[in-house]
Amino acid sequence: MLKHGPNDLRQHSLVIAQWKKYHQAHIFSLMAAYPPRIVVRNAVSRSFILTAFTTFSSLVTLSTAALAETPTPPSPSPSSNPSRSFLSGIANTKSWFQFYGDGFAIRVPPNFEDIMEPEDYNAGLSLYGDKAKPKTYAARFATPDGSEVLSVVVRPSNQLKITFLEAKDIADLGSLKEAAKIFVPVGATLYSARAIKIKEEEGYRNYYFYEFGNDEQHVALVAAVNSGKAIIAGATAPQKKWVDDGVRLRSAAVSLTLV
Repeated sequence: MLKHGPNDLRQHSLVIAQWKKYHQAHIFSLMAAYPPRIVVRNAVSRSFILTAFTTFSSLVTLSTAALAETPTPPSPSPSSNPSRSFLSGIANTKSWFQFYGDGFAIRVPPNFEDIMEPEDYNAGLSLYGDKAKPKTYAARFATPDGSEVLSVVVRPSNQLKITFLEAKDIADLGSLKEAAKIFVPVGATLYSARAIKIKEEEGYRNYYFYEFGNDEQHVALVAAVNSGKAIIAGATAPQKKWVDDGVRLRSAAVSLTLV
């Protein structure tokens, strides 16, 4: 084993001290040339990390963290998020009775009664028997007092808008805004309008939703088109009752499905 005298140890200590001094000076010169960057990791926590860039990062790593005392932005209100607002106004209708009509299905709210009356189809026959009177409603339900009503009507789409082609989707009748002229009465107050796209086996189908007030009545309406037929579901109630029953009435209208 080699033995070192006092002079050798002092010389070794001097070399180490000079090495540390040199690298410390080099690191600070690099920090001056490449000042630390402030990186915002998260807009809520405002965590800032200061990092010094150096080729001797394996020897020295400088980092600090700080919390900025800025208030967290308030959560957006439901009214500022249209999708969230619309969905919050829809109830789960899977437990409701589902009525199947000619080309459609719709959920009926609890306690609603079927008020469809047998129609005299022969009354619509002309003298020559060429045409029968079309049904006014394809389905009709109401509360026992008759103040809240859910109805479905079916009409040829070319009766709603003159066209030489058979409408296959409600978009063929125009945009949501353009079709409002067909489904929303003149002078009514339009509260909401929305295009709903539903995925089906052969692609997507569009449904148009409108909610409006007409005189003392509040109406939620959904319309769709299939094979030249427009199927329209409407739920109506007095304005004063909509506050309590609006969600279930809107949900009933939105439950309309083409089959």
